Amino acid sequence: MKTNSRYFADVLTTALAPAIWGSTYFVTTSLLPHGYPVTVAMLRALPAGLLLLLIVRKLPTGIWWCRAFILGGLNFSFFWAMLFVSAYRLPGGVAATVGAVQPLIVIALSRLFLGKPIRFLAVVAGLIGMSGVALLVLAPNAALDPVGVTAGLAGALSMAFGTVLTRHWQPPVSSLTFTSWQLTAGGILLVPFALFLEPTLPVPTTANILGIAWLGLIGAAFTYL
Repeated sequence: MKTNSRYFADVLTTALAPAIWGSTYFVTTSLLPHGYPVTVAMLRALPAGLLLLLIVRKLPTGIWWCRAFILGGLNFSFFWAMLFVSAYRLPGGVAATVGAVQPLIVIALSRLFLGKPIRFLAVVAGLIGMSGVALLVLAPNAALDPVGVTAGLAGALSMAFGTVLTRHWQPPVSSLTFTSWQLTAGGILLVPFALFLEPTLPVPTTANILGIAWLGLIGAAFTYL
């Protein structure tokens, strides 16, 4: 009985993170001010990274400072900035479908840079996953904004590169610690771009605060605990 309970708990936990991440499009368009993709990405990454750093209490050493910033840039800075551009400019279903191409990119990059064989079943699973997302959320009248689609693909490519590099470098710490380094580094990288490329955020409403809290504390920090 305990084994079955643990199994279902693990399944629920595994499913919870993607479900929370999937709410990003709705939260962005419903609760956040329009037109601040870089600022929102920074506010999602930096507080979450600092919070996790307080929990793990471990900083990078040596070459891992550089690697943390490279991976933070790929996995969080650029990826989330492009994700929010896509979320602002595309219906949620279209944005989610574009982002679902990422597993296929990871397969190709793993072959190119890590020498891993391309497995037929993995490709089929990736295509089925992308098709499943499209069938679930893509409306018949979905609009294909070119900038939004390009941003979504660029973000998926960035995250795929980050995923492959993470596998290649194999950090000498727990995944939680490594994620805290990347989130913090990614947030720091976004600060100057948010300050100089976008106007100052308006005075936040209650909805804005709830949206940022959900994306940062729940959609970033909590899902990696």
